[in-house]
Amino acid sequence: MTQTSENVTWLTQEAYNQLKAELEYLSGPARTEIAKKIEAAREEGDLRENGGYHAAKEEQGKQELRVRQLTQLLENAQVGEAPADNGVVKPGMVVTIAFDGDEDDTLTFLMASREYASADIETYSPQSPLGTGVNGKKVGEDAEYELPNGKMASVKIISAKPYQG
Repeated sequence: MTQTSENVTWLTQEAYNQLKAELEYLSGPARTEIAKKIEAAREEGDLRENGGYHAAKEEQGKQELRVRQLTQLLENAQVGEAPADNGVVKPGMVVTIAFDGDEDDTLTFLMASREYASADIETYSPQSPLGTGVNGKKVGEDAEYELPNGKMASVKIISAKPYQG
């Protein structure tokens, strides 16, 4: 899954199906479960000092936020195939860069939206400074991006392959 513009998110069919299933669960059975937890905690009495009630309400808030995020994401999703393996950096690619021309100081990351973030590989958004700097570059080309301190950093694109995960 990758961002292709500010509002459109590219998804594989598999990713779309997974996110849709999560939304259906959170909108149905999970809502019922959290409502039952809140009701059970209410029956315990004084809500001001009822930790279970406050925890359940917080969980409900997080769950509803996730429902809104998934709804918006899926409404703006473009379902399609993985990007072409042509060595051009774009969303959906696993990119390896070398910092300041030092071939030993490298970083490999998936350029994708945060929905694709996993423990397996670091993920950078196409809208991040690094993502913006390398997007559209070809293997072997140099790219620049702005650091948080306002200085510019340069990197060299070592490889760009479609994400297989």
